[in-house]
Amino acid sequence: MNESQTQFELIEPALKRSNWGELPSKIKKEFPITKGRLLGQGKRAQPLKADYVLQYNHRNLAVVEAKAKDKSYTEGVAQAIDYAKRLHIRFTYATNGLQIYEIDL
Repeated sequence: MNESQTQFELIEPALKRSNWGELPSKIKKEFPITKGRLLGQGKRAQPLKADYVLQYNHRNLAVVEAKAKDKSYTEGVAQAIDYAKRLHIRFTYATNGLQIYEIDL
């Protein structure tokens, strides 16, 4: 199972079971972090995007970094921390859809 299948089949249903996505909360998928480094000649590198940002009353509360089901749930920890720091968010999670690693920065 690849990362997008894990997101669709495991992570998104788990978020919805936890009532994320019901007003006033929102789940923002592929949340933009940066536009991408300038390479020159009008070109940019790939932009950074968080897999999910959880919002409540239009305030960013947490970053969720997803990895494929067959990878370790801790594999996305460094990336999750980096994204949370860039977005100035205190809480972040790394998951493979089966287990969750929670970080309070």
